[in-house]
Amino acid sequence: MTNIAELLGQLRELTIIDLENPRQMRDPVFDAHWPGYVYALYRRHEPGLERRTSASGLLITPEHAGTHMDALCHQAEDGKMYGGVSVSAANQTPAGFTELGIDTVAPQFGRGVLLDLPAVLGGPLAPESDISVDMVRAAAAGVVTRPGDTILVRTGYGAKWDDPEKYLKAPGMSAEASEWIAAQQPAAAGIDNIAWDYPGRVSAYTQSTLPGHIILLVRHGIYLLENLQLEALARTKATEFLFVVIPLKLKGGTGSPVRPLALVPSLP
Repeated sequence: MTNIAELLGQLRELTIIDLENPRQMRDPVFDAHWPGYVYALYRRHEPGLERRTSASGLLITPEHAGTHMDALCHQAEDGKMYGGVSVSAANQTPAGFTELGIDTVAPQFGRGVLLDLPAVLGGPLAPESDISVDMVRAAAAGVVTRPGDTILVRTGYGAKWDDPEKYLKAPGMSAEASEWIAAQQPAAAGIDNIAWDYPGRVSAYTQSTLPGHIILLVRHGIYLLENLQLEALARTKATEFLFVVIPLKLKGGTGSPVRPLALVPSLP
């Protein structure tokens, strides 16, 4: 059995790459989750009755602002969530969901793979475009995917996070591309855009907007991660890595802010 010292030695040989975007007001946000992240310092360091002072802030944020994970209760198709669970007053309560909430999601700790679209396709992806299944297959050539992996897709638009107007025009996954991802049987899938799909575009495949949300969350029970920061990971050229993400235990929540990590072998 590997002892703790040996395990720590192995971990020290890995480089930890933070996949969360920094959070601040006026970050890019999906219209349905406006105004997004809000923070206010309501208690400040000021002279008082003793030498010690303190400061603290108030945080207001939708679950789906910034880098986050979608729970399975986040989406439904024809009134049914993953596993055929019908949306009802019994499970959709004012205090959150009693089934399929983000609090039921275990910490994710396993193998991750990166499908780097700009690197494979030879340049930037067109804004407001659909990512085809052929593009995804090309990025996956030579990358082994296994059931239970987390599949991350890089569009390159993570580099535009500080420019909301440009970031919000990032391409989205087509329904066919989402079906290909689902066929790989990952535990989760993530991307460096606002909503996996391109917002507002109706898909003939699902007869709805956000087809990938239906395909992955509702039909296959695959968690979604959005607004990832994948630029530093892409620079390592790593296509597989140890992936860690732990959602907050928000009782009945439809999602959670997260700080995902990729652990890759340290470069010489």
